[in-house]
Amino acid sequence: MTKIFGHYMPSEMLMLWLVEAALSFTLIAALLAFGATGLLPANQSVYGGAVQAVDVAALITLAFGLAGSALGLYRRETLLYTRQLLVNIGIVALIVLPALAMFAPLFHTDLFALLASREALWLPRILFAWLLCLALTRSLFRVALRHGVFAHHILVLGDPDNIRGTPAPRLDDAGFFTIAASVSDPAALDPDALRARKIWGIVIAAAARASLPAAALLRCKSAGIRIFDEVDFRERRFRRLDLDRLPPDWLVFAERAFASRLDQAFKRGFDLLLSVMMLILVLPLMLLAALAIRLDSAGPVFYRQERVGLHGRTFMLLKFRSMRTDAEAAGPTWAAAHDPRITRVGGFLRRTRIDELPQLINVLRGEMSLIGPRPERPHFVAKLAAAIPRYHDRSFVKPGITGWAQVNFPYGASIEDARMKLAYDLYYVARRNFFLDLLILFSTVRVILFREGAR
Repeated sequence: MTKIFGHYMPSEMLMLWLVEAALSFTLIAALLAFGATGLLPANQSVYGGAVQAVDVAALITLAFGLAGSALGLYRRETLLYTRQLLVNIGIVALIVLPALAMFAPLFHTDLFALLASREALWLPRILFAWLLCLALTRSLFRVALRHGVFAHHILVLGDPDNIRGTPAPRLDDAGFFTIAASVSDPAALDPDALRARKIWGIVIAAAARASLPAAALLRCKSAGIRIFDEVDFRERRFRRLDLDRLPPDWLVFAERAFASRLDQAFKRGFDLLLSVMMLILVLPLMLLAALAIRLDSAGPVFYRQERVGLHGRTFMLLKFRSMRTDAEAAGPTWAAAHDPRITRVGGFLRRTRIDELPQLINVLRGEMSLIGPRPERPHFVAKLAAAIPRYHDRSFVKPGITGWAQVNFPYGASIEDARMKLAYDLYYVARRNFFLDLLILFSTVRVILFREGAR
C-alpha cells in the first residue's frame, strides 16, 4: 500500500503499471526507430527521425497507460478475471487512437500523417507490440501471485476475523494479503523470529489495544516490520472508513476535511472549466436525448428534484426524465432492477448515464461539484441518518455527479448499501485532493462504459 498525495494505492498495481509502461515504450520505440523512413519528411535526418520515434513512443505509451487506467486494467478485480481483462484490453485498443489524437500536439506530432503512412504500417505493429507486452507481463504477474511473491504476511494481535472484513473478493484469498497467524501473548513479538517467518506487518485488533505491548512493538518497528491498528489497516486496505469505529470528532482530525481557500478556488475553477467543456461536447447528444424523451412518452423533458447539498442546504437537481410522470404517486422509493416505472428511452438513458448530463448545469450554478458524494433526497437523508451514525458528515463537501463511492460500489437501494457507500464517501471527505479527483474521473469512464451499478 503506497500513499500518493494522501491516497492509498496498491503497490503491486503501481509496479505493474510502471513495468508495462517501460516495456511498451521500449518495444514501440524500437519498432518506430527501425521503420524511421516512414516517419521522416524528405529533408529530415535519420537522427531527427530517431528522436521523433522516441517522442511518438512516449506519446503512445502515455495514451495506452491512461486509457488502461481509465478502463480498469490496473484494478485487482480485473486482473483476477481473464474474461473481464480481455474485454477491457479490447476496448482500450479501440479508444487509444482518440487518446493519441488528444495528446499528439504536446509532442508536436502529426498522428494523422503517421496513420496514413503506407511504408511504416506502424499502427498494427504497435498494437501487436502492446498486446504482446500485456500478455507477457500479466502472465508473469499471475505466476507470481500463485507462488505468493506479492503476498504480505500479517501477524494479528487479537481476533483475525475483524481484520479480514467482508469485501468481495477477499484480498487475503487473492494472494495480496495473508494472515499468517494470530496471537494474544506479547511474548510472541520477537523481531528476529518474525523476520524469519517473513512477517510483513503486525495488525492490532481493537480488543487488544488495552494490553498493548509498546516496547515489543517498538522493537518490531525498528526491525522494519510495519505496525497498524485495526482501523488504519482496514482503511488502507479497502480505501474506505470503518464506520463502526469512527469517533464522533473524527472530522476534526481528518487530514483533508478542511480545504484551504486556495484549494477551494482551484477546485471551483476546475469544475467550471471542465463542465463548460463537457457541455459544449455533449450538447448534440443532449438535444437528441431531449427529442427521444419527447417522442417516447408524455411529460416534461427535464426532471427537477429536491436534493440535499453542502451543509444540508437543499437545491433542485436537474436530470433528463427517465420515468413516467406518475412514478412516485405512492411516495418516494429507490429505483429497482427492471423497474416498471422507467420508460423505454429512460432505460437507455439511465444505463448510459446520459440522464445525468443536465447536472452539469448544477455544477455551473455552484450547487454541485463534478466530484463528491451523490446528492440524496431529503426523504432518504432523514431515513438514512436515523439508521446510520455519521450519515450527515457526507454533506461536509459539495455533492458530485460522480464520486469515490460511485466508482467503488454499485447502485445503492437499501440501508445496508447506503452504509457501505457512506464508508467510501467519508474516505473521500477525509482525503480529498486533486489527485483523488483525477482518479475518480478516470474510473468514471470505466463505470459508464461497463454500465456498473446502472438502474
